[in-house]
Amino acid sequence: MAVGPSGILVGVDGSPDSEAAIRWATHEAILREQPVRLLHAIAPVVVTWPVAYLEASYIESMETNGRDILDAAQKTVQAAAGDKAPPEIESRIVNAAAPSALVTASRDAYMTVSGSRGLGVLGRAFLGSVSSALLHHGRGPIAIVRTDDAPAVDTTAPVLVGIDGSPASEEATALAFDEASSRGVPLVALHAWSDASFPSIGNDWERYEDGGHRILAERLAGWQERYPDVQVQRRIVSDDPATRLVEASKEAQLVVVGSRGRGGFSSLVLGSVAAKLAQAATAPVIVVRPR
Repeated sequence: MAVGPSGILVGVDGSPDSEAAIRWATHEAILREQPVRLLHAIAPVVVTWPVAYLEASYIESMETNGRDILDAAQKTVQAAAGDKAPPEIESRIVNAAAPSALVTASRDAYMTVSGSRGLGVLGRAFLGSVSSALLHHGRGPIAIVRTDDAPAVDTTAPVLVGIDGSPASEEATALAFDEASSRGVPLVALHAWSDASFPSIGNDWERYEDGGHRILAERLAGWQERYPDVQVQRRIVSDDPATRLVEASKEAQLVVVGSRGRGGFSSLVLGSVAAKLAQAATAPVIVVRPR
């Protein structure tokens, strides 16, 4: 019998964003009764004579460091579970560059979680190499979690989903309903009419708004029947969707979007909305990528 993707995979490197990703992944694993899969990658060293003899000692040192990082990560999982039963933990060290290791492992994971920056990245406006690689090439839902000087997440806050009518948006809607139901919170469905602001719409706004409501009604109907426990709040805007979603993320505990949107033409291309959200949203972001 075929077994589908399972486990909440999280890349760990000992950085503050990695710690935040582990804590978030633990919560997600408990909600979904999935194991947490901790992965630490050791980049291969390429050397030539006369320093090739250093390779073995380098790998041994990095593996020792990796085991220490994984041990600390397991303690973070235990602590993050709080008074709930902690999820099953699987730990693994791989000898590969971290971006390619996580992208490959994402194929078998239910969801993959990454800190936004990791080690050595200059600032909040830049995605780290691992998170960027996952957003462009990973499989399935990719969650980007950051640690900032911000208040603790309000567990009563809604889940926010961006809806544009594309197939990728449909997959995001499905996951967003499931996340809202699992968390017992409302779902805010935001639909933007355009990828740019059009102040000239003027008196035509009512017509655009009616069309937006029709699209949301069509896209949400089946999911509302499947998840009758989820209260849905609908928002129609005529503005840059990324800007509006970033603003709305301030009042959400999670943002869910598709990877491409209306303008996507390849499964390897990350949509502009998803890219901007991953960089600027003030809540964790899940970008739903193709399997």
